[in-house]
Amino acid sequence: GDRINPILDVTFDGIHILDGDIVSAKPFISMMLDDENQFLIMDDMADTNKFDVYVIYPDNSTHAIYFSGIDGMTFLPAVAPENICKINFPAVFAEDGVYKLIVQGSDKSNNASGSFQYTISFEVINRSTITDFLNYPNPFSTSTRFVFVLTGSVIPDYFKIQIMTITGKVVREITTDELGPVNIGRNITQ
Repeated sequence: GDRINPILDVTFDGIHILDGDIVSAKPFISMMLDDENQFLIMDDMADTNKFDVYVIYPDNSTHAIYFSGIDGMTFLPAVAPENICKINFPAVFAEDGVYKLIVQGSDKSNNASGSFQYTISFEVINRSTITDFLNYPNPFSTSTRFVFVLTGSVIPDYFKIQIMTITGKVVREITTDELGPVNIGRNITQ
């Protein structure tokens, strides 16, 4: 018998988002289900029936996401002895607004991934902008971190930060290479 719940993990473009975060208009949503049972491996397409995935759009309409070719969702089966299967969903959200993703998964013994469905709200802004830009600590002498929000669906090819004195003299320019990974949504540089 198997009475232990599997663990569900959901990421947007490889990042665990917070409720209400801004995400890309074209996020790659990954849903992973990790089951401790090494004998009932989730390794065939029938296991896709163990996932319920819904998106609530800004107009409050609910859309079930299926494993048909239409929605583009794909299933990566688990491989023994690890029993971790994954669902990838390359979503496209053309309309600006607040969406809600609802996911529930279960293992082959029908143990749900939790007593409640995984539910997270996120905002999509299709226009490319950089907002909420600040640094901390401020003022600083040797190092600082930059915090900003990127919107849209494409990460800028070129990104440069200029640090200036109070008189406007450029003391340092920081390029994309130095910032580290940048993503659509909230960013905190190292």
